[in-house]
Amino acid sequence: MRHADSALDLHDIAGMRSMVDAILHPAAVLRPCGDSVEFIATNCRFDQFLLDRNAEPSPGDEAQRAGWIPRIHAVAMGQEDALQFDLDYGSALGPRTYSASVARIVLPGGSGPLALFTAIDRSDASRIEKVLRRELLTDMLTALPNRAGFLEEVETRDARPQVGHAIITVDLVRFSRINESLGSIAGDEIIITVARRIKSILRAGDVLGRVGGNEFAIHSTDVSGMDDVLQIANRVRAALATPIRISSYLINVEAAVGCALANGDEDDAEELFRRAQAAVKRSKQSGAFEVYRPSTLIEAQERFNLESRLRDALAQDALHLDFQPFVSLATGEVVGFEALARWNDAELGFVSPVKFIPVAEESGLILPLGRWALRKAAEHLAHWDRQFGGRVPLTLNVNVSPVQIARDDVADAVREALLASGVDGARVTVEVTESALVTDIDKTRRLLNALKAMDLTIAMDDFGTGFSNLANLQMLPIDVLKIDRSFVNGMVDDGDKVAIVRAILSLAGALGMRTVAEGIETAEVGQALADLGCDRGQGYHYARPMSADDAFAFWRDRYKPAT
Repeated sequence: MRHADSALDLHDIAGMRSMVDAILHPAAVLRPCGDSVEFIATNCRFDQFLLDRNAEPSPGDEAQRAGWIPRIHAVAMGQEDALQFDLDYGSALGPRTYSASVARIVLPGGSGPLALFTAIDRSDASRIEKVLRRELLTDMLTALPNRAGFLEEVETRDARPQVGHAIITVDLVRFSRINESLGSIAGDEIIITVARRIKSILRAGDVLGRVGGNEFAIHSTDVSGMDDVLQIANRVRAALATPIRISSYLINVEAAVGCALANGDEDDAEELFRRAQAAVKRSKQSGAFEVYRPSTLIEAQERFNLESRLRDALAQDALHLDFQPFVSLATGEVVGFEALARWNDAELGFVSPVKFIPVAEESGLILPLGRWALRKAAEHLAHWDRQFGGRVPLTLNVNVSPVQIARDDVADAVREALLASGVDGARVTVEVTESALVTDIDKTRRLLNALKAMDLTIAMDDFGTGFSNLANLQMLPIDVLKIDRSFVNGMVDDGDKVAIVRAILSLAGALGMRTVAEGIETAEVGQALADLGCDRGQGYHYARPMSADDAFAFWRDRYKPAT
């Protein structure tokens, strides 16, 4: 850049000097001159601006400075009306950022192309923006990149040449139960400890982020194949194998690990991360390390669609209950029904409970679904009373999910259902599974005692398939043991199954509990169970699940009132 010697009218130059002196920011009037520019007028702030830039040049400063000249030429020559751009450089006071503007000046005498350059110092604002951006992209608890920061880092690293890369996701299984049992402070300590342990086993080029409440992600570069990824997964599992001490507790942290390998340049960070999340969901189900396959994402999309449609179905009251009878094995009399949630979707058709119940539990929809089932079952029992013209001599069983027990106030839900329908609690049986006992025995005990206070009957479903402690079983107010169908089906020809059923019946008798056998499909099995002393039976031999009206008619046709 050169200072002008003469060429402009002195009056014009004096006027331009007055103009730039009145501007509170660095300002100058410039004129194109070959490949450079001439300074026609500058203020003192602009002179200091140039001194600072020349004193502490920053990387890329020459390129930025060279970029001024074409912009000034373009504006002065009328190719652009005005331009704005940022200038960054180092100074004795640290990094500086200016917002620069170039505007065309036209003098009445037509003395040639001129441009006004101004620069507003926004260094403080830039520093604040950088701090806020860093906070926006950082998890405050662990100081790791959060989801947005992690994905941005992956996008940046993807642009570098490398052999291959992958994202490994780590999900802490059942972490919410730790928070519920020990509190959020203990949960935070576990998250911090897990973050430190995982970070300690990573390679120099790997990036760790906390991408969810209890989910971490690793971006690993220079990955040559599945062996490299498997080594990282094994190191993660090994790092989390040692229990974490929180106060007087030793907490075993179980982690699901999933991975997605980049296929090529077409894989962006978001897509790769989504695949890794689909893999870790499969890992939570299988308990093993899972690698993304195209079918994995399809399954995840199907589950998401199922969850979305189930949410709509609950909102529109589009589900219904079917009823399967319980039969007294001694008399053949129908003594009750089990209420079973059923869903016929307009798009998906009949959706099996085996598919939608796990989705409901995973998504939290099991809470409104469970309350809906309790309310509907009580309403149907009250409706049967009105049809019969009195109290029908039937009990109604309703299943309660372990997730519902952990997250909802089940006693309150039962109380509301009974009050709304006018049904007596003694006519309702709540079925819980053994897994509910394993999850939180103290909370389950409090719930069952609250239900017993409302005169409800408590049944343990699928007995023999879980890991319940017999001492806990003795202390809990359980009235009925339901023998799982896996022991009943084919028991006539299997001596081991007969021995197991006999042992369960003996245990129930010793604890003063009644028994129900599920999955009876032949008269021979039903008779064998009756001979062993089982109280009630349920299965296709007697009836398949049926609608509420068909269930009432089924009972009415077989009802023999006492004379």
